[in-house]
Amino acid sequence: MRNVKASPTTTSHWQKLTELHTQYQSKSIEQLNDLTAKHGQCVDAAGLSVDLSRNFVNQEILDELVALAKTQGMAEKIQQLIAGEEVNNTEARAAHHTALRLPDSAQTRADVSETQQKIKALAENLRNKSWRGSNDTEITDVVNIGIGGSDLGPRMVCNALSSMATQGPRVHFVANIDPRDLETVLQGLTPASTLILISSKSFNTTETLENALSARSWLLEAIPQNDLSKHVIAVSSNVEKAVAFGVDADNILPMWDWVGGRYSLWSAIGLPIAIAIGYKGFRELLDGAHAMDEHFATAPIESNLPCLLALLEVWYVNFCNAHSSAVLPYSHELGLFPDYLQQLTMESNGKQVHKDGSPVSSRTCPTIWGSAGTIGQHSFHQLLHQGTELIPVDFILPLHSHSDEQNKQAHLVANCLAQSKALTEGKSEAAATQELADSGLSDAAIAELAAHKASPGNRPNTIIAMDKLTPSNLGALVALYEHKVYAASVVWDINAFDQWGVELGKQLSTPIFAALTGADSAEDDSASTDKTTAFWIKRFTQ
Repeated sequence: MRNVKASPTTTSHWQKLTELHTQYQSKSIEQLNDLTAKHGQCVDAAGLSVDLSRNFVNQEILDELVALAKTQGMAEKIQQLIAGEEVNNTEARAAHHTALRLPDSAQTRADVSETQQKIKALAENLRNKSWRGSNDTEITDVVNIGIGGSDLGPRMVCNALSSMATQGPRVHFVANIDPRDLETVLQGLTPASTLILISSKSFNTTETLENALSARSWLLEAIPQNDLSKHVIAVSSNVEKAVAFGVDADNILPMWDWVGGRYSLWSAIGLPIAIAIGYKGFRELLDGAHAMDEHFATAPIESNLPCLLALLEVWYVNFCNAHSSAVLPYSHELGLFPDYLQQLTMESNGKQVHKDGSPVSSRTCPTIWGSAGTIGQHSFHQLLHQGTELIPVDFILPLHSHSDEQNKQAHLVANCLAQSKALTEGKSEAAATQELADSGLSDAAIAELAAHKASPGNRPNTIIAMDKLTPSNLGALVALYEHKVYAASVVWDINAFDQWGVELGKQLSTPIFAALTGADSAEDDSASTDKTTAFWIKRFTQ
């Protein structure tokens, strides 16, 4: 039976928000948005400044969204998350990633403290060259083999903080089972100076294990078997299988059921980060996230940044008919951030049932996409400005760069601010007509071109700024979006911490793989013998 009480669509606030959208939909953002009167230009927390002034919302709408959140038990459910209570009901687990970010002085979990000390020791030994490979060779390269949460988070952070990776081994990432991924990374490396880091909770993930086996074979072509333990370490809960693979038991770091994969970069999965930028930088990343945790846990909903961003998402998806959202970091170093957010957001909230299993009666997670500015301006920004879809935009803006080329940074900031302004204000057909007339075109040419040059504007966008991209600010940014995802799931009453949809494809791939490799007959397995699949199996095996 449907849990009517948990469904947001049955609340009076949902009905009121529907009425408010009808009432205000003809207004422009400039006419409607009055948030700066109460909140100022920005809402600040944990080193981030968030400018909400170009969103299609006013205080009346925001108050109703906040009331909806309160009806859905937002404050209580935030505390349940922070306290490590069971919030993942389908797997009977906590989602206690915030515990990994507590300051050392406040850490109550001995297993976390012990693991963090192990991360520190391993990272420092590799960075100070005391970890030696076969024939006492210096380790110059570390290859992280993982997929999903064991890859996207640390890969994104290492890329974002690459300006700090000036000492220690180079860190590489391999995720795809496509053989060219691993082969391309290993081409320029030497086995004796390479360390393989295998990140897999079960030590049984197909992509990771296949790549790890190939990497081990590559190592053993050049080093003796008894030196293998000098070149392989692991992050896994399956110690027995990792040891059988050739990893020394002392070089296996744990994973815990209470930390989900897409929330795991703060755990031992973040070891590549500590290796790349040093443990001090890794600790600063945790501290920045903890500062956002404190804000999320203590700020009232109406000034709580993750809650505000979540409520705006609910407003745009459920009342303004937005189907996707773009995240545009105006920082080359944050180029992988949209990829990371795709997993964080869509694997968490891409759900069709409430927590009790009853069908949702509204749309949930939007599609998340984007790329680094200004690159996107020369590819898909046309759609944002003149397309027929409403696509809310988050601009991520480090105001200052680690580069000495401040003129280029000024260009970058100028482009970000210009895009935000253009999306909001647009250009009327009358303004386009005047602009064309001023350029000396004929009346006929003006009549032909004016409509093409006009932009409707009224495209909502948020600027999330920081002074500079540092480990602390990046930690706060990631935690901001983690908590935004959870807050949205609370409003929709869905489980943000499972991913059962991912499992079906995994299950179906096993018999298909057997048919492709001749290990089983396709005719004997109905899972792989539908007409379309059978056609492609035959095509592959011919």
